[in-house]
Amino acid sequence: MNKNNNTEDMINVKGLLFSLIAQWKLIALCTFLSLIAALLYLRTAASTYMVDALVQIEENKGVSAALLGDLSDVVGQMSSAQAEIEILTSRLILGSVIDRLNLDIRISSTEDTFSNRLFQHPNYRTEYQPQSVRFKDGQKSFDIRQFEIPADYLDKNLLLKFQQQGFSLTNPETEEVVFQGALNRPLQATSAQSGWKIVIFTQNHLNASYRIQKQSLPAAINSILANFSVDEKGKLTGILRLRYQGHDKQYITQILNAILTAYSQQNIERRSAETAQTLKFLDGQLPDLKKQLDDAEDVFNQFRQQYNTVDISKESELYLNQSISLETQKAVLEQKQAEIAAKYTVAHPAMREINAQLSVINGKVRELNNTLKRLPELQRQYLQLSREVEVKQQLYTNLVNSYQQLHVAKAGEIGNVRIIDTAIAPIEQIKPKKSLILVLALLSGVFLGILLALFRYMLQSGVKDSSQIERELELPVYATIAHSPIQKSGLKLLKKKKAPFLLAIKDSNDIAIESLRSIRTAIHFALTQAKNNIIMISGPAPKVGKSFVSSNLAVIMAEKNKRVLIIDADLRRGHIHKYFDLNNQYGLTEYLNEQTTLKQMVQNTKVPNLSVITCGKSPANPSELLNSARFHELLQQLIPYYDHIIIDTAPVLAVTDAIIVSQHAGINLVVARYAKTQMKELELTLNRFKQAGNKVNGFILNDIQRSAGGSYSYDYTYSYKTRLSSLYKKTG
Repeated sequence: MNKNNNTEDMINVKGLLFSLIAQWKLIALCTFLSLIAALLYLRTAASTYMVDALVQIEENKGVSAALLGDLSDVVGQMSSAQAEIEILTSRLILGSVIDRLNLDIRISSTEDTFSNRLFQHPNYRTEYQPQSVRFKDGQKSFDIRQFEIPADYLDKNLLLKFQQQGFSLTNPETEEVVFQGALNRPLQATSAQSGWKIVIFTQNHLNASYRIQKQSLPAAINSILANFSVDEKGKLTGILRLRYQGHDKQYITQILNAILTAYSQQNIERRSAETAQTLKFLDGQLPDLKKQLDDAEDVFNQFRQQYNTVDISKESELYLNQSISLETQKAVLEQKQAEIAAKYTVAHPAMREINAQLSVINGKVRELNNTLKRLPELQRQYLQLSREVEVKQQLYTNLVNSYQQLHVAKAGEIGNVRIIDTAIAPIEQIKPKKSLILVLALLSGVFLGILLALFRYMLQSGVKDSSQIERELELPVYATIAHSPIQKSGLKLLKKKKAPFLLAIKDSNDIAIESLRSIRTAIHFALTQAKNNIIMISGPAPKVGKSFVSSNLAVIMAEKNKRVLIIDADLRRGHIHKYFDLNNQYGLTEYLNEQTTLKQMVQNTKVPNLSVITCGKSPANPSELLNSARFHELLQQLIPYYDHIIIDTAPVLAVTDAIIVSQHAGINLVVARYAKTQMKELELTLNRFKQAGNKVNGFILNDIQRSAGGSYSYDYTYSYKTRLSSLYKKTG
């Protein structure tokens, strides 16, 4: 059992393979169409290019770090690469680029269609400049120097049409002219119509119309972001790779370089912003500190003039130096505290550290003041005033030095971003990749063709194997008849009534006729055990080829000097007379209705020993006529005069005519059509015969389709035609 299953599986795989080979034309057609579609796409698709640039995020802080020392901790901190990526794709950068180059204006030609790109390949280009947007249509062009429209028309296409000395904008949705203006004229106050400010210059006579759109800022940014990408090259390298793609080489190069310029400028401004803030703070502190120093010097000088010069002891001088040092440190810490307080809250670690240092200094100052209180009054006043002057002098000097250093740092600030590579115009396109698309189209076409071929194979769910019939129905298959291309073309002529056609006469060496000759031998042995010489040929449904089998089998039998009669018992749709070009006026119907004689009904053909009884006109009661005693008597009269009587009947499952006729036949054969007749139909046909008490002797599998290499199906190989052709070539 397993061996049989394995054999069936192998046969199915072989059948599937041969079916694909048989449908090579379909696969080739799908492949050809796929390649044509790919070529059309490559012809009409615009080439896409890409430019790139490299930016380094540096860790050092440049000139300001060297000049400011510890003060540079307040001035700035390094930004991470991810933060810089977000800045590069922000509205701050992209918005400034859009405003500078007028990238929110989009222009295209209405003639830029698929058909024009296919046959003409037009040359359109948009040039973005700070002063205007220029659109080139071949050798012609026009400049848009100002284009401000009401907010209701943002992100909407408007139709730009040129007249003799002016232009108009039309809303394509309503076909309403929303604005009209003059060409080559600067905007005047009177020409501004409720929010419309448009200036267009051109030196050419333009007849075409153009689509123009003013984008809102979010839409313009999204248009750039759709083609712009930034990523870090490697991990923690600090190297950013910027890429921009588009259809115009110069345009994408210009855009990426503009982004680099805007990013570099804002980085420098961002790096020097804190320095500028510190300078602003010092600008406010220096005049006050200078006034405090002048006041302290005046008070000290007045004290010295009043008491003349007072000499102090070495101990007092030591106290003075300590006091000056502490007060200077305190003043510096208070200065830093004021600067940090402008940026951070009290809870910030930097603020807590400064406050702790101030607490320590204040404690030391209090201890020193307590010590100074024990000195003589005149000496103590002298020390106090002298200390005031020295502290103010040192603090003022330090602030002036810092102020000058900050000015130098601001002038030399270059930011922490270094542009390594700027964008340059690309040479090769990145899309479409022609070779890849053609290969994919080829593979897709083959795959689609195979898929369709498999789908067609699955739709042909009928009988494809004679062994399946013999195995499931336990009846022999008398013959398998190969498909004949000649028969197909002959049937077209027959249907058009141009000429009669019978394959056995037109081409007796056809492969289908060779198959029918094997039936003649099988029938010869079957008739030895049959009750008479009547052979009935029927089928489960129409268009299985029973009339083809009947007529050509009759010719083959007559060639062996056998007297053969073929009866067209399909009284409903019989057409045997067309094969032999006979008159159908007096046929079986007229004889059974007693409207003609036997001699008048039987017609001879051009084939020796072959006679035909046609069906006649279609009656109202065909089943009753075939079931009549007159039909039985007719057959009994004909049996002695002929060696073989072949009866072609109506389909078994459609009407009961064939079952009625089968009662009189010695051999009953059922024709099944390859891949169309279902196994269930054959089973129902057998049941109809059994219910009537008749039996089916065997089957004929008709119209076996060519699979590959001159073979038919997968288990029946017919090479007769190839052999005969070779023989004719040799003898010829």
